[in-house]
Amino acid sequence: MDNTGAIEKAAALLEAARAAWALTGAGVSTASGIPDFRSPGGLWEQADPDEVSSIGGFRRNPEAFYRFWVWRFRQMEEAQPNRLHTFLAALEARGQLRGIVTQNIDGLHQRAGSRVVFEVHGHARSGTCLQCRARYPTAEIAYQTEIHGMAHCPCGGLIKPDVVLFGEDLRPDFAQAWETTADADLLVVLGTSLTVWPVAGLVPRLAARGAKVIIANRDPTPYDDRADIVLRGDLIALARRLEEALVNLHA
Repeated sequence: MDNTGAIEKAAALLEAARAAWALTGAGVSTASGIPDFRSPGGLWEQADPDEVSSIGGFRRNPEAFYRFWVWRFRQMEEAQPNRLHTFLAALEARGQLRGIVTQNIDGLHQRAGSRVVFEVHGHARSGTCLQCRARYPTAEIAYQTEIHGMAHCPCGGLIKPDVVLFGEDLRPDFAQAWETTADADLLVVLGTSLTVWPVAGLVPRLAARGAKVIIANRDPTPYDDRADIVLRGDLIALARRLEEALVNLHA
């Protein structure tokens, strides 16, 4: 897909925006070596999400949950931010982006330098005992899993990673993001299928309030018809071209 004209229009919208926000999903981190969920070869081809990503599955069979996720949490710890992460951090540093609402749990936005990040699906940096609420670093969860097949607190409770599983309420970050982005005049959606609610609801909500919407994703989304600009293709390449277009606006 030739995005040339759309890239220039997207750069112009970013340049003109007074309150721009980004909404990011798993596609932002695939270039860092972290697989997404729904694409061919993604995580849901390897396991049933109801068994390894729901609170019910966690309680029924914690060994399967830990076995599936612990090495992926280690993978996230070792991953490095890619050009898209650093591009968004640079936009924020220049005052062209207020912050990021992310569905990702890998922490790469913060490691790239982004300061305002709402992690609406939680994060993989730590875990919490379901019984006494004690907190543990992910390294402790991984160690216990390798030794015992699951992670227990001394009180006897299971230690659940601080990620939002299917069947759980979203973190307070979501309510904060919903309120904080209310006056957005531009939403840049990157690397998300926009099929997970209620986070996907940010798009129609802000579009209805008059915000411009840019959607950049490899595949079509349910809200492409709400977008002012739709970009298709490799997100790293799109970020590079968008950077260049922003520079050219000041040339």
